[in-house]
Amino acid sequence: MFDIEEELKKLPNKPGVYLMHDKEDTIIYVGKAISLKNRVRQYFRKNNKTKRIENMVSLIDHFEYIVVDNEAEALILECNLIKKHRPKFNVLLKDDKTYPYIKIDVKDEFPSVVLTRRLINDGAKYFGPYANAGAAKEMVQFIKSRYQIRQCRNYKGRTRPCLNYHIKRCTAPCMGYIAPEEYRKQIQEITDLLEGKTDKIIKELEKRMVEASQNLDFEKAAELRDRKQALERTSEKQKVSNLSENNIDVIGIAKSEIEVCIEIFFVRGSKMIGREHYFFDELKDMDQKEILSGFVKQYYLDNPNIPAKIMLREELEDKEVIEEWLSKEVGKKVEIKSPKKGEKLRFVEMAERNAKVTLENKEKDKTEILTELKEVLQLEKYPRKIETYDISNLSGENMVAAMCVMQDGVIKKNLSRRFKIKTVYGQDDPRCMEEVITRRLKHSLENPTGGFGTLPDAIFADGGITQIRATKKAVEKYGLTIPVFGMVKNDKHQTRALMDENRNELEISEGLKQLITRFQDTVHDTAITYHRKVRDKQITKSELDEIVGIGEAKKKALLKQFGSVDKIKKASIEELKQVKGINESLAELILSSLNGN
Repeated sequence: MFDIEEELKKLPNKPGVYLMHDKEDTIIYVGKAISLKNRVRQYFRKNNKTKRIENMVSLIDHFEYIVVDNEAEALILECNLIKKHRPKFNVLLKDDKTYPYIKIDVKDEFPSVVLTRRLINDGAKYFGPYANAGAAKEMVQFIKSRYQIRQCRNYKGRTRPCLNYHIKRCTAPCMGYIAPEEYRKQIQEITDLLEGKTDKIIKELEKRMVEASQNLDFEKAAELRDRKQALERTSEKQKVSNLSENNIDVIGIAKSEIEVCIEIFFVRGSKMIGREHYFFDELKDMDQKEILSGFVKQYYLDNPNIPAKIMLREELEDKEVIEEWLSKEVGKKVEIKSPKKGEKLRFVEMAERNAKVTLENKEKDKTEILTELKEVLQLEKYPRKIETYDISNLSGENMVAAMCVMQDGVIKKNLSRRFKIKTVYGQDDPRCMEEVITRRLKHSLENPTGGFGTLPDAIFADGGITQIRATKKAVEKYGLTIPVFGMVKNDKHQTRALMDENRNELEISEGLKQLITRFQDTVHDTAITYHRKVRDKQITKSELDEIVGIGEAKKKALLKQFGSVDKIKKASIEELKQVKGINESLAELILSSLNGN
């Protein structure tokens, strides 16, 4: 048994990373420390801890730690472990939106310019993100209309140039009509454009225009003039400030009683080329410095677009070690600045104002949703927490259920739960629903601070009156008065209306119909996915599962080597020993178990 007090005494006075586990062995928090001994012990001593930290400590069953050589190594390891395990008490970078980037695969001999929503560390250059997808598309279209670069996916092995060559939209690298060095000049100009260096490009175009005119190449001069004018118009659209730095990210933060919003402005060459925002809930009592530190570390981990300077309001406690890490990643100096006056401070304030507006707009949307639900359903209070359930089985086999949660008008996938049906045999969805909701309510009544959290303000049954009655039956077992409504679909499997227990259909707005349709789809997908997993596990079950010492890895290795359990039964001890992890004693045990000896 893990004795926390005894293990605290063993902690080394060295830098490292610590991982907090709950009784289910789930990692719930990852942190770094200059001294593991001092940092970890703080959690278990009586001091002024925030409610969030108190909740975390109450769930800790055991901890582990990894010793490293210095704080920089601890920071990198902390970032990677948070990304891998996504502990519930860390600041987690999560957002449903995937913003578009403009990608130039500079490793290619003749690079193309494309839009992508996948940001991967593959050696290509990424520009963005663009909060406005239309602006990103417009920029790519502008590039393709003004530069003669390839637009095909595969340009090798062609026997003749495509139409783009004939309409002067491509220089036909597929046919060898342009040298790689000449093609690269266009790519460099496009890169400068996307980095906001339009002044440099315009000067170069003016120089080439003059040269073309002197050589009496008026067609070329006109082409360069048109490109210059188009760039000047693009440059005017982007200019937002007289900020002198060429390559900075500006971060603003805003907090409400419910959540936190972080907004980033991407400024390149005194021009804002894009912005992005993220929301974090349940962080209202966390210090802003801690939130920003966690955000910066996660956001720039494996990010190919690390700027020369990051500006934000707060002075981060681990600023120097983050700067050292980011500088090492990009091979040049990266600074984290907290301006106190002038244009730079005003730009940070602008990011903060935008974060506040973004947060207010989101909360306004939530309030409108909750207000409509309260009025339509005739509830006494706002239904801040709504749950829905779905049953999945195949002819009564491998019966499972899923629960999904809508909190403050937002579907929270991380609060989803899955169940195996225990007391119902045969296909009987209403009885399955009753069992699952009974078990779920029992969890919160016995442990309000447990994994299921507080009781819901309302339950939406996935179906009509039959499911409503089954749900009501479970609720009434505990003398609760949780309102229950059915979600009625149309013939296109979209929510048509909500239904009360008297079979009255309640009209709702189009926006709310779309939200509830997503709610239904989410719980349905969760149930189907879990059913498939349980079914697949059942299919792969074999006699090998009953043998002590044979886990999933060894079972797979044996089946891969021999093809079936029957062939394993006929194998010799020497043949079994050829499989990784199988020694002589285990080989003897396998044969005796399978052959009934």
